[in-house]
This record gives sequence, C-alpha cells and structure tokens, in this order.
Amino acid sequence: MPALLLSAARENRIGQIGQIGQIGQIRQIRLMRLMVLMRLMVLMQYPLHVRSWLVQPLFEDRAMSRRIVLLICCIALAVTTPIQAENEWVRVFILAGQSNMQGHGRVKAEERANGGRGSLEWLVQHPNPTRKFNHLANKDGSWISRTDVQIWYLDRKGDLKPGFGHQEGFIGPELGFGSVVGDRFEEPVLLIKLAWGGKSLAKDFRPPSSGGETGLYYKELLRHTREVLGQVGEHFPQFAGKKMHMSGFGWHQGWNDRVNQRFNDAYAQNMANFIRDIRKDLGVPKLPFVIAETGMSGREERHPRALSLMKAQAEVAKLEEFKGNVAFVGTKDFYRPKEQSPSGQAYHWNGNAETYYLIGDGMGRAMLKLLQPTTKSGKP
Repeated sequence: MPALLLSAARENRIGQIGQIGQIGQIRQIRLMRLMVLMRLMVLMQYPLHVRSWLVQPLFEDRAMSRRIVLLICCIALAVTTPIQAENEWVRVFILAGQSNMQGHGRVKAEERANGGRGSLEWLVQHPNPTRKFNHLANKDGSWISRTDVQIWYLDRKGDLKPGFGHQEGFIGPELGFGSVVGDRFEEPVLLIKLAWGGKSLAKDFRPPSSGGETGLYYKELLRHTREVLGQVGEHFPQFAGKKMHMSGFGWHQGWNDRVNQRFNDAYAQNMANFIRDIRKDLGVPKLPFVIAETGMSGREERHPRALSLMKAQAEVAKLEEFKGNVAFVGTKDFYRPKEQSPSGQAYHWNGNAETYYLIGDGMGRAMLKLLQPTTKSGKP
C-alpha cells in the first residue's frame, strides 16, 4: 500500500512537471513568434541581400519555417488592407459656367493663328523661366494622359489631357485645375464639366432662391451631375463600387450678365443664391466653391458694367456665411494681348492656352486652400 501511494504521488508530480513544461514551451513559442515579427518588421528597411542574410536562421527549422510563412502572409494582409481602403474614395469636382469654362485655348500651333503664339504646343516648345508647360507632354511631343484624373464633359469623357475645350483641339480651365488637384490627392479625381456658351446667371443658370422661373441650365447642371454619379461605373468602370466624395465646385462665367444692366445689378445676389441652392440640391451644406473672375481684358478694362460685375464676384466671397468656404480668384493678370495669342477675340481671352491653364491652376490652388482644414490626412 505505501508503495502504491508513493507511485501515485510520483506520477502526479511528473504530470505537474509535464504541464509546467508545456506552459514553458507555449511561452517560448509565443516569444519566438514575437521575435520573428519584430525581425521581419525591422529587416524591411535593409537592402534585399541583407534581408536574406538576416532571415536565413529563421528557416533552418522546417516546422518554424511553415509558421513564419503563415505569419508573413498575415503581415502582408494587414499592411495592404489600409492601402486598399484609401482607394475606396473618388474626389469629385464640378466645373461649370459659360463659353470661357468651355474653353477656347488653342492646343495646336498653327501658322495661320499668329504663327502659333500662345497655343499649348508653342508654350511647350518655348518655355520661359517663370512658367513651363513641358510637364504636359511626353518626350516625343505627344500629350500626357492622366489616368488618375478622369473628366466627363457632356459628349466626351476619359483621361484628363489637352483637348477637352469647347471642341477637341482646345482647352479650358479643366487642364490646369485637374493638374493641381490631381497632384495633391492620393485618391483618384473625377471632373464633371458642365458648360454651355452664351448663358447668363440671371436667366439660364437662375437659382430657385432668386425667384421666378428656375434656369434651364441650372436644372441641366443638376441632372447631368446626378446622372454621372448615379451611373459612374458605366461611364468609368475603374470607379465601379467606389464611393464618390463631392469635394468642390468651380465657376467661371459672367459675360452674358455684364452686357445687360439689369442682370449686372443682380449678379451678386444671384451668385450668392446660386451657391446656397447648389449646396442644398447636392446635399453638401459647406461645399467648397471657387469663383474665377471675368477679367477678359486684363487691367486695361474700363467698361463700367465689366468693372461692376467683377466687383460683385469678389464681394460674394467676402460674405460672412461664405468665409472659409468660398474663394475668389482674380484673373486679370492672366490676360495676354493678341500679339502673344492665337487670335484677337478678347472675350475668349484671345484664344490663349496659357491664360486658360493659369485660370484653372489658380482655381485649383484656391480650392486646395479651402479644403486644407479637412485634408491633412489626404482622405475625404
């Protein structure tokens, strides 16, 4: 009997020792896994040949190597998941107005058009120290297509590049604007361009809050925007399943209001109502809004209605409710005389491509300033 009790006690002691040993092994395995994880994270900063030397001892044991492979897969999944999440968003900007938002900046340098001066080709071929445009072209002279910035403009759509003006072969502000915002954001960008020539704010784009009949092109602007966003996967298959983030609105218009005194006098009120109504109808209460000045004759402009309309555009951005969410971009300094331009059509900025690019560039930079408080992380 004493021998039996002694044997049982011995077996119990051995069992306890075995459990302690198992616990020790588990702790050792966990410690080893932690060491492996730390080594894998550290070695990523070394060159490839150094990485192989550092990781080699970990794979000497076959069982351990299988665990490490599984661990590497888990780490890779954990690292790539946030990157995929960042690409779930698409930043959407609306660019609207009349003929100068359509764009009459000539792309091709043609001898019949003042020897090509002021065309986009001429600007690329004749860079100056302050403004260079060679970032728009490949070394062979072909235009660069930006796959990260897509544009929809009524009957045309695709990668942003020269040629989305009022006709193919011309540019508007979209090229400069898209270049600026495309360079800033990691998310892809979609520009919805909605512009029609010869349209006034007082009648054609008349907002509901101004009373009377709502303008046909105000309605068209909303209809096209909703249609594009509602069927974005059909227009741009690469955006299928992604979330659309309405990020801003750019406006360049004014000629048809400045040639009519009654329209001119009501411009500031109509513009303020337009901003309020667009925000309401798009469901974005503080949608950043940029107004580009109607400064087609530069600083030599003296016509009273032209001056009063430009003043009205600037004053809207100063309203208390619009501080920090509406910006005014002066454009008079972007004017180029006909001697430096493809044409002498002043109301279309003399067809100067530099002018149109700079207007878009200025609008883009103003937009980024409005967005800055909410884009420090680079996400919508």
